[in-house]
Amino acid sequence: MASEFSKKGIGELRKLIADKRESLRSFRFGGAGSRTRNTREGRMLRKDIARILTEIKAREIDSKRKIAS
Repeated sequence: MASEFSKKGIGELRKLIADKRESLRSFRFGGAGSRTRNTREGRMLRKDIARILTEIKAREIDSKRKIAS
């Protein structure tokens, strides 16, 4: 999973995170009264968002280290 995100550019990652956040929002509000939804889907969306944010932050830190060197 992490290698999937490391191959993408920053712009692609930002677009992907926006899509994941929108999916999470629609998941939360879409099944407001329903008990038969897949709760694992929300968990996986949150984990994917965290993985993408971690990859973006790691790249920012790496680029700052290269500039400082």
